[in-house]
Amino acid sequence: MPDILAANIRRLRNAQGISQEELAHRSGIDRSYVGQIERAEHKATVVTLGRLARALKVLPGDLLTLPPDHPYLSELAAATRPRNGA
Repeated sequence: MPDILAANIRRLRNAQGISQEELAHRSGIDRSYVGQIERAEHKATVVTLGRLARALKVLPGDLLTLPPDHPYLSELAAATRPRNGA
């Protein structure tokens, strides 16, 4: 989950054209902590998740949804394909 959260924060932050510093300011979280979360070096608490979601103007669940390009989606698709002869 930390890598999914990290990818979503980075994607949403870049789409909005804001820096880590600006996101930190908007969320009331230390900039270095935002960077650690965005690099998946630190696991965010539910409270932190809520603050980041509010600062990015998204629902908290949006931060935990698999991004379209996430490698896990390929693994999931392969695992759910019907097998030949099954």
